[in-house]
Amino acid sequence: MDNLQTKETINYITELVLKEVTSLGFKLQKERNKVPVSISARHLHLNREHLDLLFGIGYELTKVKDISQPGQFAAEEKVTLVGSRGRIDNVRVLGPLREETQVEISATDARVLGIEPIVRNSGNHEGTPGLVIVGPKGILNLKRGCIVVERHIHMTPEDAVNFGVSDGQKVCVKVDSIRGGILDNVFVRVQKDFALDMHIDVDDSNAFLIKNGDMLEILK
Repeated sequence: MDNLQTKETINYITELVLKEVTSLGFKLQKERNKVPVSISARHLHLNREHLDLLFGIGYELTKVKDISQPGQFAAEEKVTLVGSRGRIDNVRVLGPLREETQVEISATDARVLGIEPIVRNSGNHEGTPGLVIVGPKGILNLKRGCIVVERHIHMTPEDAVNFGVSDGQKVCVKVDSIRGGILDNVFVRVQKDFALDMHIDVDDSNAFLIKNGDMLEILK
């Protein structure tokens, strides 16, 4: 083999290696941009006053299992939600207790209840509708705090650096499924005690055929 042929062979092999390395780098970067997803069914968070009203003075929630975020859990306790048009039974309470009661439903649930579906970040209750909550010991006429929660991603500050995002930023997330697509306006929430997890509601899950534990890609 002469020098020209040797040079051409080396160039060809080098080109193949560079393509493979580039492809591998793209795949690794894509994997690094993925987050696990959890599907949030309708539920509510109660404050101390409202827990006492619905379940009895001094009542304590009974933990059934931990959920994705550290310190939070699904409780055994359930209530009934009542709106102007309908009701939804067996809505689970999540713990621990919060400073302000919040009911989280899907847009479909809102229509069943006869409530205007207001999309808000958790904790932002200004201008949101209320509803009636029926517990085993009492009835609560909640004035506000019933929301369709914004799609959001929990992450630590280290995660935020790795993904190149910041607290409060909104990103796009790609869904690879038979009915895949792009989820817009996904709110990034950064806190040191968070666990990396994206939360969507049942409506989004059904529309895109997403399952718990699926890995979705942040596009930004």
